[in-house]
Amino acid sequence: MAKFQYKGKGSTGVVTGTIEASSESLAADVLARRSIVPISITEVKQDAKKAGTNNKASTNVNIFTRQVDLADLVIFSRQMYALTKSGIPMMRAIVGLADTTQSVRLKFALTEIAAELEKGRQLSTAMAAHPKIFSRLFVSLVNVGENTGQLEETFLQLATYLEREQETRKSISAAMRYPTFVLFAIGVAMVVMNMFVIPTFADMFKKFNAELPWATQVLLTTSEFFLNYWWAMLLGIIFAIVGFSYWKKTEKGRRVWDKFKLNVPIVSTIIERATLSRYARSFGLMLRAGVPLTQALGLVSEAVDNAYMGDRILDMRRGIERGDSLLRTSNASELFTPLVLQMVSVGEETGRIDEMLAEVADYYEREVDYDLKSLTAKIEPILIGVVAGMVLILALGIFMPMWDMMNAYKGR
Repeated sequence: MAKFQYKGKGSTGVVTGTIEASSESLAADVLARRSIVPISITEVKQDAKKAGTNNKASTNVNIFTRQVDLADLVIFSRQMYALTKSGIPMMRAIVGLADTTQSVRLKFALTEIAAELEKGRQLSTAMAAHPKIFSRLFVSLVNVGENTGQLEETFLQLATYLEREQETRKSISAAMRYPTFVLFAIGVAMVVMNMFVIPTFADMFKKFNAELPWATQVLLTTSEFFLNYWWAMLLGIIFAIVGFSYWKKTEKGRRVWDKFKLNVPIVSTIIERATLSRYARSFGLMLRAGVPLTQALGLVSEAVDNAYMGDRILDMRRGIERGDSLLRTSNASELFTPLVLQMVSVGEETGRIDEMLAEVADYYEREVDYDLKSLTAKIEPILIGVVAGMVLILALGIFMPMWDMMNAYKGR
């Protein structure tokens, strides 16, 4: 922000001083709110090197800068709700939040949005220029709020929606923490065994020239391959990860992967219900804000963050455009349970479809919470079986030849 030196007439006479603002006109507005009639306003020229350093520190964004997450958007939405409800001008609210936010990317975006607002553009239009921060759903709701004069309620609804989304993600992350840790420990144990433990026993077995059972031969062959070609395995893993990431970003790859996630044993129901909860919550939010039905379905197909289910939702929109009802298209999509379809039917009959969708979202969220709580109990026996299998193979491969050698020694 630029610094201006002003001279004006106040209640006590002529006053002078400095003020920070984005432009000379905004500085005049601030002075007017302070009951000061500006006589002259002159921009203070800062040292170029110093100004460049400050600007770089506040707005420099690179690949290492932390992304704007849901927590930042929740705080932003809550603050915007409080500021707009208090009657603070939009320009002043955006500039104030740009100065106080801890996220560098969000600070940079809000600074640019403030500049666009100063040019006379709408808030939603300025936000649309930052799609990596503000989703199409977010921008569309803000646009509706601007056109209906209920912008503060829109930010409140967005804050509530984002908070629920954040809670769901935290629950899924917490449920996956235990199996992820166990799988990581198993991977470390396999590396240690192949690099240090098995080679030690291999040298001992070679000294005795004993005939080794098949389990031992498998362990020795695996360890030898690991020691000689570990670099090839590491490169293969890196190329596989990079290739998979690239393939998943393609349109076909994302659709295939998202469909596969809905068929993975144990976790598929959790993913499906969490996605449907996101669908119902965002769809109800759009309808409550006054977004047309077909447009809302198009935006919700992106909000669910699943390309396969997004295609099914787009099929629902095409059905509605042909004249079908929401109940019929929902039934044809084969995404919902009979209980949910009954709630949609009641919503259409009573004209309270947004309220019924909120109930559907609550229903799915309760199902997800229950499944997440029982997820550890379902996965734990599988992990125990994997660890037991590793121990069994190690025991057969290492101790069986030792027992044979001991028996042969006793028989002499």
